Amino acid sequence: MTGANGNEPRPRIRLAYLATLYPGLSHSFVQREVHALRARGLDIHTFALHESNPDHVLTEADRAADESTFTVLPLRWGDFLRSHLRALLTGPGAYLRTLTFALRRPPGGFHGRWWQLFYFLEAVPIWRECTTRGLSHIHAHFTSPSGDVAQLVAKLGAERRGGERWSWSFSAHGTDIFNDGPSSLASKVETASLVICISDFGRSQVMRLAAEDHWGKVRVARCGLNGDWLANAVPQRNNGTPLRLLSVGRLEREKGHSVLLEAIARLSDRGIPVQLDLVGDGTRLDALRARARELGVEDQVTFAGAVGQDRIQDHYRRADAFCLPSLGEGIPVVLMEALASGLPAVASNTMGIPELIEDGVTGLLVPAGRPDELGHAIERLARDRALGRRLGETGRRKVIDDYNLDRGIDQLRDAFTELLAR
Repeated sequence: MTGANGNEPRPRIRLAYLATLYPGLSHSFVQREVHALRARGLDIHTFALHESNPDHVLTEADRAADESTFTVLPLRWGDFLRSHLRALLTGPGAYLRTLTFALRRPPGGFHGRWWQLFYFLEAVPIWRECTTRGLSHIHAHFTSPSGDVAQLVAKLGAERRGGERWSWSFSAHGTDIFNDGPSSLASKVETASLVICISDFGRSQVMRLAAEDHWGKVRVARCGLNGDWLANAVPQRNNGTPLRLLSVGRLEREKGHSVLLEAIARLSDRGIPVQLDLVGDGTRLDALRARARELGVEDQVTFAGAVGQDRIQDHYRRADAFCLPSLGEGIPVVLMEALASGLPAVASNTMGIPELIEDGVTGLLVPAGRPDELGHAIERLARDRALGRRLGETGRRKVIDDYNLDRGIDQLRDAFTELLAR
């Protein structure tokens, strides 16, 4: 690689990327980010705390990512024990200081200490693999648990002789900011060299917890879309009855699917039919099926299960509208995908979502957890298809103008380059 003047060589930026799962079905944006940074010349090595569920490795890109990613769990006991033995024998002081640092991290108490011990045990094999590959910076996606482990990887590297160049960074997204304890997150900001937030709301919440002299390292780099998502023409929508509603996301409590099912039941009682396609997998699948039966709307709900990125656009094309009933979010990429597909969207007015959805302009916003308000917004789209078309057009323009992935990736590249070229 050459510098801006075409003569001076530019050092290649090399770093580790750590996630809880990689590839992760519900976190396809991490995979897009890695591919885009590699296309810009960064040497990204992927690490994960857990192996991906084989049922969620659905595309050729997923399989390639799965095969090239270093994972910790399930443990390979021989490699695991050798990693710890090597770390202890070659740097006993660094090993013990890092373990002590882990056990003293907030939150305190038996439960907190126990989890920090687990994070330390996971960090050592990753440190060893980073050392083998000549990597000295690790970037974590989400504040915890990958953020906890990445912090300890960098700590172990920095504590060893000649390890002053070790550093770490992390991306904070949405609910992970609140799931991590305030003192824990503040201490991570203090030791990290760079903190990436995907929304202005997220940055403000990190700044609320961190000391002011660390605010300069907290930056915004938005997730986004590129390629076919922005280039493809928007299909003509079905204007018939019933309204075909799509929701995409992990089937977990914080995603608010129970609220959506209740809203559909209320609409059904008033003679307004809605057909819902739920795309995603998770621990709440059986509970949501049971809830749909209890509400009498099981015939109106299709559980599509896990869908790979190679087929997800088909679901957006078949839908008339999109719904995101989450109880907490950053700025979800699935909402960007829906808007880029020209779908009118109904979403919860929470956290970072209003940065993407302006009520009545690029979509409809409702208070989180309110099935009555959610049902009213869905009814508006069912009765007024012209409104839906108008919202779909302005929503797509919003994504094209403000959520182009290339802009956010350029910001990430520049931040990593500024940090690591030194």
